[in-house]
Amino acid sequence: MRYLLKTKPQQELLKRSTFKHKFFKQDFFTVVEYMASMKKIIPLLCFVLFLFSCKKQSTDPESLPNSYSDQALGKSANDLLSDAKYTTLNIQIQYMPGYAPNPTAISNFTAYINSLCNKPGGVNVTQQQIAANGDTLTVDKVAVIEAQNRTAYTAGNIIAIYVLVTDGYDTSATTLGFAYRNTSICLFGKNIFDHSGGFLEVTRISLETSILEHEFGHILGLVNLGTPMVVPHQDTAHGNHCNNPDCLMYYAIDTHDALPGLANRIPVLDSNCIKDLRGNGGK
Repeated sequence: MRYLLKTKPQQELLKRSTFKHKFFKQDFFTVVEYMASMKKIIPLLCFVLFLFSCKKQSTDPESLPNSYSDQALGKSANDLLSDAKYTTLNIQIQYMPGYAPNPTAISNFTAYINSLCNKPGGVNVTQQQIAANGDTLTVDKVAVIEAQNRTAYTAGNIIAIYVLVTDGYDTSATTLGFAYRNTSICLFGKNIFDHSGGFLEVTRISLETSILEHEFGHILGLVNLGTPMVVPHQDTAHGNHCNNPDCLMYYAIDTHDALPGLANRIPVLDSNCIKDLRGNGGK
């Protein structure tokens, strides 16, 4: 199965969601439906340039109590890839009722991280259910939920990542998730359920894994977002994405899959993305 956006006339129907926020760089995972062909395309509309405030007022409800975790997307790339400062990675996953991540997707995600990041102290995952929300969420609201619930932060030789899985939608009903800040990811669990596991669709395991790994790739600084490129391969027309349509960091993913046995296929990083990460302290 190839996760790519095909060049067709229907591409004109692409629905893109962008909005500005003064603090965050953000990555959007969106859904496009080709009604005539019954195909669902999920373009990743990553990287809209936002102004990032170096200093925020303590009264800002979006601020985190840990200043390290309150930085721009890609700023912790080297800290995550190398073991120079941090030897252990803790991943805190909080989900709303009914939308716990699939255990196999989490196992896939952990293996992916272990294959890229030098963390001799290990990669540890904790999961916790938090209160339902059911609201339409902007990045501001997601940041507030994180600030109210997140407890895992970077300290000592431990670096921490936060993943929130919500029970609602983004302001655009086509958004499946985004990366924001240097250690924060949000997945829209309900929308993931809506666009996986059905007739001619990829499995939820495949889609959850792909979203987690793609967004974490941005946190690791891909493409050209905190991790320098060894050779040019940025798809500048689509922000911080790889120009290889077979790469995990390509800007689009096709969730339609009619062939048995292929619905669990997950894209991988191509050689150029791997070289970039290795050049910035990765394995």
